[in-house]
Amino acid sequence: MTRATTVRAVLAAAVLLVSVFITLTMSPRLGLDLQGGTRMVLQAEDSETAKADRESTDRTLEVLRRRIDSLGVTEPVLTRSGEDRIIVELPDVQDPRKAADVIGKTARLTFHAVQGPGGTGKDGKGLTLPDEQGRELALGPAALSGAGVKEASASFDAQQGAGWTVSLDFHKGAGRDWTRLTGEAACHPVQDERRRVAIVLDKRVISSPQVSPTVSCGTGLPSGSTQITGSFSADEARELALLIEGGALPVPVEIVEQRTVGPTLGAAAIDAGARAALIGAAATALFVIVVYRLFGALAAVALAAYGVISYAALVALGVTLTLPGLAGFVLAIGMAVDANVLVFERAREEYAGRPGKSLRASLAAGFKGAWSAVADSNVTTLIAAGLLFFLGSGPVKGFGVTLAIGVLASMFSALVIARALTEIAARSRFVADYRGVNGIAIPGRVRTWLTRRDPQPMRFPRRWLTVSAVLIAVAVAGIVVRGVNLGVEFTGGRLVEYSTSRPVDVETARTALAGAGFGDAEVTTAGAGDISVRAGELDNDGEHAVRAALAAEGGEATKVRDELIGPSLGDELRRNALIALAIAVLVQLAYLAVRFRWTFAVASVGALVHDVIILVGTFAWLGRTVDGIFLAALLTVIGYSVNDSVVVFDRVRELWAKARRKLLADVANRAVLQTVPRTVNTGMGALFILTALALLGGDSLEDFALALLIGVVVGMYSSVMTAVPAALLLERTSKAPPPARTRAPRARQGTGRRDPHDNGARV
Repeated sequence: MTRATTVRAVLAAAVLLVSVFITLTMSPRLGLDLQGGTRMVLQAEDSETAKADRESTDRTLEVLRRRIDSLGVTEPVLTRSGEDRIIVELPDVQDPRKAADVIGKTARLTFHAVQGPGGTGKDGKGLTLPDEQGRELALGPAALSGAGVKEASASFDAQQGAGWTVSLDFHKGAGRDWTRLTGEAACHPVQDERRRVAIVLDKRVISSPQVSPTVSCGTGLPSGSTQITGSFSADEARELALLIEGGALPVPVEIVEQRTVGPTLGAAAIDAGARAALIGAAATALFVIVVYRLFGALAAVALAAYGVISYAALVALGVTLTLPGLAGFVLAIGMAVDANVLVFERAREEYAGRPGKSLRASLAAGFKGAWSAVADSNVTTLIAAGLLFFLGSGPVKGFGVTLAIGVLASMFSALVIARALTEIAARSRFVADYRGVNGIAIPGRVRTWLTRRDPQPMRFPRRWLTVSAVLIAVAVAGIVVRGVNLGVEFTGGRLVEYSTSRPVDVETARTALAGAGFGDAEVTTAGAGDISVRAGELDNDGEHAVRAALAAEGGEATKVRDELIGPSLGDELRRNALIALAIAVLVQLAYLAVRFRWTFAVASVGALVHDVIILVGTFAWLGRTVDGIFLAALLTVIGYSVNDSVVVFDRVRELWAKARRKLLADVANRAVLQTVPRTVNTGMGALFILTALALLGGDSLEDFALALLIGVVVGMYSSVMTAVPAALLLERTSKAPPPARTRAPRARQGTGRRDPHDNGARV
């Protein structure tokens, strides 16, 4: 065994051992869409006294943290996003009404002297507000604020008959202000309006008690003996105490996004994703074994190692595993086969094209020859993953992280683990001598068919471009005629799905909601008989009324999923989606222009745009929803499409450099025939995974898997039948010379004999 093989084997063993240890000792961090709960995005806004900047948002976050801790939510997560947004994740919270009420209130508490009924304060600086009975009171300027409150607690006063009250204890300085305020009020006669002290919460008088007749003028009440009364219920008193003690928000906040996922849906998504991963991975492994025999089995072992390594990386890095992230993890299994297929197909070419070449030398040449295509194709996928992370929102970011980790782990499993295993196996005389065992010495059915028929698909490039143009026209017609069904994520509004104990048909649900005052709501079926309700404006109280109306028809109504997107955020997300697509196209164009000729880059991006239009048009014809998850699938398709084009153009560049005097059409035709087996075998690996996701991944992943299925099939076609013909036509207008021929390495000096294990790099 060579030194390089030994190093790879030791490195692979070390990484696997660490990954297994992490897998057995650490648990993944699940997103709310997998464990159930509520996620809110709050937008900080400018107020009269403060601007919504990074500093005020951080202070607001801390106030919200104290409030949520007081609610008793288990392991809440609060993080600032950008300059003026706060993301709040509340595990296991299924009814967000109470949390939203507590979180969203400004809770600006102030204490005022009452200057008389109606009018304005004597100094003109006060304000006029209705008291608890609706009578107008003229209030003086705020004497002290809620910031001076040290402690607030709710209690039931049975002795005085005041019911539920809130007791306040002030800090030392604020306590003196309170004593002075009540002492000044006590100077007025009993029953005089001016003997009252108004306690104002968010510009609403919640209590305006008279100072007790036992308090003398100038003496005032001590700090610890203050109670707020106001005919509160137990919940109202506790909520008021919570708001006061938590403190006032430095700036007001608005809930611009709210998502709730039921625990049963999250558990079902995990089960469905795991089932799809196991079945899809097993089908992919079986396919690779059938095609590449022993080396395919070794690649399947490396595939299993990839699964362990990527999962351990997700856990060790603390990445939150979301539903799209779980799908990305499963999808990357299919993409992990790509590098192995590239290497094995290249090794087959070397073995068949150079009689007498050893299995080890063919395998080494396969790894060396495939390296450029492997590197370029994975970089394009990483670009798509990066765009998902930086321009996506919520769970889509998790998909980008998972996809990036999967790409890196797949490269390690293919270029280190699979290479170490196959190099060790290739040293066996039994493996090398029996063609039916190793899988490299046999050409494969696709390659055999192409060799026997010798088709010339690139002889008439305009015909293929005409077919592509027709497909684009059909897709555009779908977009124009049917329209794109944008989800609430891009339009704003609210989408809620309910599961009822008794079946409820759509018409009955529409009638029930119309009777409850929601006649404009869009009602459809979702999943296995669930009811989906979509409305432009629906607050938490309205959602509760919708649920009650459905429960009246179908028994118990359980909320399965709830998405609320504010109109401003919907506009922003829609704009970001278009920006993400534009940047994806430009970045891929720039990268390909640097790595290849400009004609190849433009042709690849043209095929990419072709795939995007067809995918969007297909979803328009099918009436499927286009949302953030679809965007994740679309950007993945972009990476996959460019991935395929890179492999083909990498071979075109290589063959053209060796035969600069040949017609480019003939070179391209040969390159296409040589790479078609790789395209088919890689596509089959991805299709097994995606089919498993579409059929077994549950309703939540159905559209995602369908989009990727369509994208992979269209990408397999366009990378050959759109990109290459377009490049041929563009080259007719280009004056750039053919690519330079790569210099062959010098022959070994000394004995003059050919090394039996030479990697065959000389051309």
